[in-house]
Amino acid sequence: MILNCLALQSLKGRIHLPASKSYSIRAHIIAACGGKSHIKHPSDCEDAIVAKKIGQKLISLPRVATFRSTRYESGRVREGIFSVGESGTTLRFLLPLLALHTSKAKVTGHGTLIGRPNAHLCQTLREQGMDIRGHGPKESVPIAFKGGQLQGGRMVIDGSLSSQFISALLIALPSLECDSRVILAGKELVSQDYIQMTMQILKKAGVIIKKVSPREYTVKGGQKFKGLKDFYVPSDYGLAAFSMAAAALLPSNVVLRGNLDHSLVQSDGHIFDFLKRLGVRFQKTSRAITMKGPFDLKGGTFSLKDCPDLVPIMSVLALFAKGTTKLVDIHHARAKESDRISDLRQELLKVGADVRETADALFIKPCAAYKSGQTLDAHHDHRLAMAFTILGLKIGCRVQGIESCRKSYPSFVKDMKVLGLKTR
Repeated sequence: MILNCLALQSLKGRIHLPASKSYSIRAHIIAACGGKSHIKHPSDCEDAIVAKKIGQKLISLPRVATFRSTRYESGRVREGIFSVGESGTTLRFLLPLLALHTSKAKVTGHGTLIGRPNAHLCQTLREQGMDIRGHGPKESVPIAFKGGQLQGGRMVIDGSLSSQFISALLIALPSLECDSRVILAGKELVSQDYIQMTMQILKKAGVIIKKVSPREYTVKGGQKFKGLKDFYVPSDYGLAAFSMAAAALLPSNVVLRGNLDHSLVQSDGHIFDFLKRLGVRFQKTSRAITMKGPFDLKGGTFSLKDCPDLVPIMSVLALFAKGTTKLVDIHHARAKESDRISDLRQELLKVGADVRETADALFIKPCAAYKSGQTLDAHHDHRLAMAFTILGLKIGCRVQGIESCRKSYPSFVKDMKVLGLKTR
């Protein structure tokens, strides 16, 4: 599906920000581990809906509190099939939990999930006693679990590609009888804030994880999940970034309402500091963000090691920032729904952008003018689709694959129309 996005003179209006996809997924999966939970105002995006269905399926299965062979085998369902759609987070969180519920299982997915890497996690789970293997060298979906136990104890996992692998272990290990130590290997650790998000939700469920150092976590065995009680899902800062970027680039008077809970960490909350460094001013309370643009942007060097999802929208902002903007520490952005370095550069070149890439960075220089009316392919990546739409508000373009927004922000186009988006 193609969205023909016309350049606008101004933006004005009020919208309600969508709920956090990351917190919604964590809440649905952790709620399934035990206790009573009432998850209020969760995200209605495709990935969160998948996580809810997986959580409901886990709740319906017998839950095992020990890994001793006789009780373990008798307490599990013989075989299960789990479809996780295109949700990489749900997939990774599910894999260790399979050993607590099933004797055999097949995990399927489709679309952008095919080809996404899971080798680091599968290798660690095999070392822990699970007979599990994915498709191909990256161990993508489909993934087959053929039995075995999650043993606990000391384990090592590479933390240089995705924090989801570590969060997956931290969710599963508290149910084992023995204590565990999770050691993070790899040259450079990424997306550490997402691990903190997982630990915050686990704590709300009565489960405590101790962070010994950035590379070591200890998990007490035999913990009981007490449920999340009433958990209000916060608004998604990473999705708010698109509306804030639009308001920064155009004459605007915009109010973004939502549940902006300061106590719950969000990796994409880095957008607020990034915008301030770019020269953007805004007012933020616990209930709303107010902006009146545009602003004269200035470039700089930004490390997105802990927030790779911000790469697309930061790249669009960089097109209009004075001087060279460097987005660094982003090698793991290549392993998302698309290659968010090469695919992004390829599309921005179509509008005449000056963009250079390395294995781990993007270098962007502003141009005096950009080509309007170009068709930019989102490569089935929701964040590219939304970033290109914001670019279209500024210069006019066609966005191919706009339907991918359903993955995280189903009402994106509708909300942009409230603020002034015009299509033809």
